Amino acid sequence: MSKVIKIGTRDSKLALWQANTVKTKLEALGYKTELVPVKSTGDLVLDKPLYEMGITGIFTKTLDVAMLNETVDIAVHSMKDVPTALPIGIVQTAVLERASSEDILLTKIDFDLTKPATIATGSLRRKAQWLHRYPNHTVVDLRGNVNLRLQKLQNNEWEGAIFAKAGLERIHLLPDTHETLDWMLPAPAQGAMVVVALENDEFCKEATSKLNHTNSDICTKIERDFLRTLEGGCTAPIGALAEVVEDSIQFKGCLFSLDGKEKLEIAKSVAIANYKDFGSKCGEELLKNGGAQLMRQIKKEME
Repeated sequence: MSKVIKIGTRDSKLALWQANTVKTKLEALGYKTELVPVKSTGDLVLDKPLYEMGITGIFTKTLDVAMLNETVDIAVHSMKDVPTALPIGIVQTAVLERASSEDILLTKIDFDLTKPATIATGSLRRKAQWLHRYPNHTVVDLRGNVNLRLQKLQNNEWEGAIFAKAGLERIHLLPDTHETLDWMLPAPAQGAMVVVALENDEFCKEATSKLNHTNSDICTKIERDFLRTLEGGCTAPIGALAEVVEDSIQFKGCLFSLDGKEKLEIAKSVAIANYKDFGSKCGEELLKNGGAQLMRQIKKEME
């Protein structure tokens, strides 16, 4: 264990928390580690919605390059930010035990949801689901790290903003007063942290694989397989959640039009032993039942 494992991470407060969590766990197993923070394009460019920047990998590409250049040995990511297809030479080695996958609404004042309001989010998925439920509301773009987004909420005349509960919990910024959006399906793998390493680095692959949480690994694989089957390289309002219930897995998935008016959904269960192709099959079923046509419409609107 003489090798020092260089852990690549974005330099936001949340990303550093995640990387330090992995650092602590590896050191508890007897490994030597070092953090190597870098800035990603997604952190530097804050004046454009993510989907206009080609969202796939926007927060991970800088670390991918650092790994392939061997500047860092492993990288720690919020799993929902990671493209479903990893770069050649990089492999997933561990999914840590998942935190909450829920979205929450933060508000400055109490307001009547039945009346016109302005809600902020940088997510197409959240925007579409919110407009589907509250078509008389306006949704505006919200970018930046967690602290910056919280500040923007205070500085603007918006009624509220949507956040991932896990991110706020991890850096101790979750307000006592918040509304859990239990009707909103999360992003695939929301609330999960993933570790990736170079495919030919047996030392780091073995070390980090010891951090893998089996149920979290299985559920996020199903959700990401569903996403990959639907998206075909296109950003779209897609939600998915797989949960282990006794000896089976309960799955819900959805696809919305960009304006939130059209909604397609699927709900299925499968025995844990049969999970491997489950996410892909759910995606294929949704594509057959209107999803393919809706994805063509979304791609056309985003050109």
